[in-house]
Amino acid sequence: MVAACGDNATETPAASASDKITGNLTVLAAASLTESFNQIGKDFEAANPGVKVTFSYGGSSGLAQQITSGAPADVFAAASPATMKTVTDAGDAAGDPAVFVKNQLVIAVPKGNPKGVKGLADLTKSGVKVALCAEQVPCGAAAKKALAAANVKLTPVTLEQDVKSALSKVKLGEVDASLVYRTDAKAAASDVEGIEFPESAGAINDYPIVALKNAPNAAAAAAFVTYVRSEPAIKVLTDAGFQKP
Repeated sequence: MVAACGDNATETPAASASDKITGNLTVLAAASLTESFNQIGKDFEAANPGVKVTFSYGGSSGLAQQITSGAPADVFAAASPATMKTVTDAGDAAGDPAVFVKNQLVIAVPKGNPKGVKGLADLTKSGVKVALCAEQVPCGAAAKKALAAANVKLTPVTLEQDVKSALSKVKLGEVDASLVYRTDAKAAASDVEGIEFPESAGAINDYPIVALKNAPNAAAAAAFVTYVRSEPAIKVLTDAGFQKP
Protein backbone atom coordinates (compact mmCIF):
# COMPACT_ATOMS: atom_id res chain seq x y z
CA MET A 1 0.00 0.00 0.00
CA VAL A 2 2.77 2.39 0.89
CA ALA A 3 5.96 3.06 -0.99
CA ALA A 4 9.20 3.99 0.71
CA CYS A 5 10.87 7.31 0.04
CA GLY A 6 13.71 5.84 -2.02
CA ASP A 7 15.59 8.17 -4.30
CA ASN A 8 12.67 10.62 -4.41
CA ALA A 9 13.98 12.16 -1.20
CA THR A 10 16.38 14.19 -3.33
CA GLU A 11 13.77 15.66 -5.64
CA THR A 12 13.79 19.39 -6.16
CA PRO A 13 11.65 20.94 -3.37
CA ALA A 14 10.15 23.83 -5.29
CA ALA A 15 8.05 23.66 -8.39
CA SER A 16 9.81 24.60 -11.62
CA ALA A 17 9.17 27.98 -13.19
CA SER A 18 6.96 26.40 -15.85
CA ASP A 19 4.91 24.65 -13.19
CA LYS A 20 4.48 27.58 -10.84
CA ILE A 21 1.80 26.87 -8.29
CA THR A 22 -0.49 29.32 -6.54
CA GLY A 23 -3.55 29.40 -4.32
CA ASN A 24 -4.56 27.88 -1.03
CA LEU A 25 -3.41 24.46 0.11
CA THR A 26 -5.16 22.56 2.92
CA VAL A 27 -3.22 19.82 4.68
CA LEU A 28 -4.76 17.43 7.21
CA ALA A 29 -1.96 16.02 9.37
CA ALA A 30 -1.42 13.91 12.46
CA ALA A 31 -1.11 15.98 15.64
CA SER A 32 2.43 14.74 16.22
CA LEU A 33 3.53 16.54 13.03
CA THR A 34 2.44 19.97 14.30
CA GLU A 35 5.77 21.63 15.05
CA SER A 36 7.61 20.10 12.09
CA PHE A 37 4.87 20.76 9.54
CA ASN A 38 4.42 24.34 10.72
CA GLN A 39 8.07 24.92 9.80
CA ILE A 40 7.86 22.90 6.61
CA GLY A 41 4.78 24.89 5.60
CA LYS A 42 6.67 28.16 5.99
CA ASP A 43 9.58 26.78 3.99
CA PHE A 44 7.25 25.52 1.27
CA GLU A 45 5.56 28.92 1.01
CA ALA A 46 8.97 30.60 0.77
CA ALA A 47 9.95 28.24 -2.04
CA ASN A 48 6.62 28.75 -3.80
CA PRO A 49 5.47 32.38 -3.53
CA GLY A 50 1.76 32.63 -4.13
CA VAL A 51 0.86 29.52 -2.15
CA LYS A 52 -0.79 29.73 1.28
CA VAL A 53 -0.68 26.54 3.37
CA THR A 54 -3.31 25.87 6.03
CA PHE A 55 -2.93 22.93 8.41
CA SER A 56 -5.57 21.05 10.36
CA TYR A 57 -4.06 18.77 13.00
CA GLY A 58 -5.68 15.99 14.99
CA GLY A 59 -5.88 12.26 15.57
CA SER A 60 -5.25 10.45 12.28
CA SER A 61 -8.38 8.30 12.58
CA GLY A 62 -10.59 11.38 12.98
CA LEU A 63 -8.92 13.15 10.06
CA ALA A 64 -9.38 10.08 7.87
CA GLN A 65 -13.09 10.07 8.71
CA GLN A 66 -13.32 13.74 7.76
CA ILE A 67 -11.79 12.99 4.38
CA THR A 68 -14.06 10.02 3.64
CA SER A 69 -17.02 12.15 4.69
CA GLY A 70 -16.16 14.69 2.01
CA ALA A 71 -14.27 17.39 3.91
CA PRO A 72 -12.35 19.54 1.39
CA ALA A 73 -8.60 18.99 1.68
CA ASP A 74 -5.57 18.61 -0.58
CA VAL A 75 -3.14 16.42 1.36
CA PHE A 76 -3.35 13.85 4.16
CA ALA A 77 -0.37 12.93 6.35
CA ALA A 78 -1.17 10.13 8.79
CA ALA A 79 0.64 8.62 11.76
CA SER A 80 0.03 5.04 10.64
CA PRO A 81 -0.64 3.00 7.49
CA ALA A 82 -3.84 1.68 9.11
CA THR A 83 -5.45 5.12 9.28
CA MET A 84 -4.22 5.93 5.76
CA LYS A 85 -5.86 2.70 4.56
CA THR A 86 -9.24 4.15 5.54
CA VAL A 87 -8.68 6.86 2.92
CA THR A 88 -7.22 4.65 0.21
CA ASP A 89 -9.93 2.01 0.64
CA ALA A 90 -12.55 4.73 0.15
CA GLY A 91 -10.89 5.74 -3.11
CA ASP A 92 -10.02 9.21 -1.83
CA ALA A 93 -6.27 9.13 -2.53
CA ALA A 94 -4.85 10.52 -5.77
CA GLY A 95 -2.11 7.89 -5.87
CA ASP A 96 -0.13 5.53 -3.67
CA PRO A 97 0.78 6.91 -0.22
CA ALA A 98 4.49 7.17 0.56
CA VAL A 99 6.09 6.70 3.97
CA PHE A 100 8.24 9.73 4.72
CA VAL A 101 9.24 9.24 8.38
CA LYS A 102 8.83 6.93 11.38
CA ASN A 103 8.15 7.70 15.04
CA GLN A 104 8.69 5.86 18.31
CA LEU A 105 7.04 5.99 21.72
CA VAL A 106 8.54 7.16 25.00
CA ILE A 107 7.07 7.50 28.48
CA ALA A 108 6.48 11.18 29.16
CA VAL A 109 6.79 12.18 32.82
CA PRO A 110 6.95 15.56 34.56
CA LYS A 111 10.35 17.21 34.96
CA GLY A 112 12.31 15.48 37.69
CA ASN A 113 10.35 12.23 37.20
CA PRO A 114 8.75 12.42 40.68
CA LYS A 115 7.31 8.89 40.51
CA GLY A 116 10.65 7.38 39.50
CA VAL A 117 9.35 5.78 36.33
CA LYS A 118 12.00 3.70 34.58
CA GLY A 119 9.90 1.43 32.38
CA LEU A 120 6.42 0.27 31.48
CA ALA A 121 6.08 -1.92 34.59
CA ASP A 122 6.39 1.17 36.78
CA LEU A 123 3.18 2.52 35.27
CA THR A 124 1.20 -0.14 37.14
CA LYS A 125 2.44 0.93 40.58
CA SER A 126 -0.11 2.15 43.09
CA GLY A 127 -0.76 5.87 42.85
CA VAL A 128 0.64 6.27 39.33
CA LYS A 129 -1.94 7.88 37.06
CA VAL A 130 -1.47 7.27 33.34
CA ALA A 131 -2.94 8.86 30.21
CA LEU A 132 -3.02 6.95 26.92
CA CYS A 133 -4.25 7.72 23.44
CA ALA A 134 -7.47 5.97 22.47
CA GLU A 135 -6.87 2.65 20.73
CA GLN A 136 -8.20 3.80 17.34
CA VAL A 137 -5.60 6.59 17.26
CA PRO A 138 -2.14 5.53 15.99
CA CYS A 139 -0.36 6.45 19.25
CA GLY A 140 -2.94 4.39 21.13
CA ALA A 141 -2.50 1.39 18.84
CA ALA A 142 1.27 1.61 19.25
CA ALA A 143 0.91 1.87 23.05
CA LYS A 144 -1.31 -1.22 23.12
CA LYS A 145 1.27 -3.16 21.12
CA ALA A 146 4.16 -2.05 23.36
CA LEU A 147 2.28 -2.85 26.56
CA ALA A 148 1.38 -6.29 25.24
CA ALA A 149 5.03 -6.94 24.33
CA ALA A 150 6.01 -6.04 27.90
CA ASN A 151 3.13 -8.11 29.31
CA VAL A 152 2.00 -5.03 31.21
CA LYS A 153 -1.68 -4.43 31.90
CA LEU A 154 -2.76 -1.04 33.18
CA THR A 155 -5.92 0.99 33.43
CA PRO A 156 -5.42 4.57 32.23
CA VAL A 157 -7.34 7.34 33.96
CA THR A 158 -8.08 8.89 30.56
CA LEU A 159 -8.02 7.98 26.87
CA GLU A 160 -7.26 10.92 24.56
CA GLN A 161 -8.09 11.44 20.89
CA ASP A 162 -4.61 12.58 19.88
CA VAL A 163 -1.08 12.52 21.23
CA LYS A 164 -0.95 16.24 22.04
CA SER A 165 -3.95 15.84 24.34
CA ALA A 166 -2.33 12.87 26.09
CA LEU A 167 0.87 14.86 26.57
CA SER A 168 -1.01 17.88 27.91
CA LYS A 169 -2.29 15.77 30.79
CA VAL A 170 1.32 15.33 31.93
CA LYS A 171 2.19 18.98 31.37
CA LEU A 172 -0.83 20.07 33.43
CA GLY A 173 0.00 17.66 36.25
CA GLU A 174 -3.25 15.74 35.80
CA VAL A 175 -1.40 12.44 35.33
CA ASP A 176 2.02 11.09 36.29
CA ALA A 177 2.90 9.61 32.92
CA SER A 178 1.74 9.12 29.36
CA LEU A 179 2.88 7.14 26.34
CA VAL A 180 3.61 9.67 23.59
CA TYR A 181 5.86 9.95 20.59
CA ARG A 182 9.52 10.77 21.09
CA THR A 183 9.03 13.88 18.94
CA ASP A 184 6.26 15.24 21.17
CA ALA A 185 8.29 14.73 24.33
CA LYS A 186 11.23 16.49 22.68
CA ALA A 187 9.05 19.43 21.63
CA ALA A 188 7.83 19.76 25.24
CA ALA A 189 11.26 19.24 26.82
CA SER A 190 10.86 22.32 29.02
CA ASP A 191 7.93 20.65 30.80
CA VAL A 192 8.44 16.89 30.51
CA GLU A 193 11.07 14.18 30.30
CA GLY A 194 10.94 11.31 27.82
CA ILE A 195 11.82 7.90 29.24
CA GLU A 196 12.95 5.41 26.60
CA PHE A 197 11.80 1.79 26.94
CA PRO A 198 12.90 -1.24 24.89
CA GLU A 199 9.43 -2.45 23.88
CA SER A 200 8.92 0.73 21.83
CA ALA A 201 11.25 -0.69 19.17
CA GLY A 202 8.54 -3.19 18.26
CA ALA A 203 5.83 -0.56 17.97
CA ILE A 204 7.31 2.01 15.62
CA ASN A 205 4.78 3.89 13.47
CA ASP A 206 5.31 4.62 9.78
CA TYR A 207 3.95 7.98 8.60
CA PRO A 208 2.46 7.95 5.07
CA ILE A 209 1.47 11.00 3.04
CA VAL A 210 -0.69 11.33 -0.06
CA ALA A 211 -2.35 13.94 -2.25
CA LEU A 212 -6.13 13.55 -2.20
CA LYS A 213 -8.23 12.63 -5.22
CA ASN A 214 -10.62 15.55 -4.95
CA ALA A 215 -7.99 18.09 -3.93
CA PRO A 216 -9.17 21.64 -4.70
CA ASN A 217 -5.54 22.50 -5.53
CA ALA A 218 -4.14 19.33 -7.08
CA ALA A 219 -0.95 20.94 -8.41
CA ALA A 220 -0.01 22.38 -5.03
CA ALA A 221 -0.92 19.09 -3.33
CA ALA A 222 1.46 17.11 -5.54
CA ALA A 223 4.20 19.69 -5.02
CA PHE A 224 3.78 19.63 -1.24
CA VAL A 225 3.99 15.84 -1.08
CA THR A 226 7.20 16.02 -3.09
CA TYR A 227 8.56 18.75 -0.83
CA VAL A 228 7.82 16.79 2.37
CA ARG A 229 10.00 13.99 0.99
CA SER A 230 12.83 16.33 0.00
CA GLU A 231 16.09 16.69 1.92
CA PRO A 232 15.29 20.09 3.51
CA ALA A 233 11.96 18.84 4.88
CA ILE A 234 13.38 15.52 6.06
CA LYS A 235 16.06 17.47 7.95
CA VAL A 236 13.36 19.44 9.78
CA LEU A 237 11.63 16.19 10.67
CA THR A 238 14.72 14.32 11.82
CA ASP A 239 15.88 17.32 13.85
CA ALA A 240 12.53 17.04 15.66
CA GLY A 241 13.21 13.39 16.50
CA PHE A 242 11.52 11.56 13.63
CA GLN A 243 13.37 8.70 11.98
CA LYS A 244 13.97 8.14 8.28
CA PRO A 245 12.03 5.19 6.80
